[in-house]
Amino acid sequence: MIKKRLNIRMSGLGGQGAVTAAHVMAMAANKDGKFSISNPFFGAEKRMAPAESYCRIGIERIYDRGELVFPDVIEVFHPQVITMGKSYTMPFYSGIKEGGVVIINSGQPLLSEEDVQRLKDLNVATFYIAGTELAIEIAGTELSTNMTMIGSVAGITKCVSMEALDSALQERFGKKFVASGGTASLDEAIKKKFAKKEMLLAKNLATVKRAYEIASEWAEKNKVELRVGNPAVAA
Repeated sequence: MIKKRLNIRMSGLGGQGAVTAAHVMAMAANKDGKFSISNPFFGAEKRMAPAESYCRIGIERIYDRGELVFPDVIEVFHPQVITMGKSYTMPFYSGIKEGGVVIINSGQPLLSEEDVQRLKDLNVATFYIAGTELAIEIAGTELSTNMTMIGSVAGITKCVSMEALDSALQERFGKKFVASGGTASLDEAIKKKFAKKEMLLAKNLATVKRAYEIASEWAEKNKVELRVGNPAVAA
């Protein structure tokens, strides 16, 4: 499926870097010559509280930046979004468009039979990835879990290239970037984890790349296609 715009909702818990993930995706899209907007949904700004961020990527200028009610892709950063209902929408996949994709950070299935059937009726594909475990294995810290989520959505949708993601990460973590609130605290925690910025960038990029490869293989195997482009030209 080719769409002029891809709407991504990132649902997680405070301190997981969902805001950073949306921002990096938007930066990468710009570097690929696409239009993009990212914005957070502010609730209680503390660890383990429900958190959301949105990323819109398209081939035409984007003006709306409010809450993303009808996403094409939903990323679940933490199992508790599903198992404990820590989501601003109930069920967590509320509003997802037909033919969309749900990406869940978990090494095992979490959805009930009823939810599985509802998503199947909407022709929504569900991709599970053990993102936190992958982040610990490659980057050595769960703080890089958001890097696996970035790689997953990019690998499935190809909405941004790996080259653009590399450049966006360089800009986000390699230069002086001004963040605020919980996002700034998380950025500092990540930077302190690594002795040098070069090491931080290398580990983050390696995590993104591995998740991208895993997600790409899954999408190809399951014939899942959700791209940003011109539908008329594609036809």
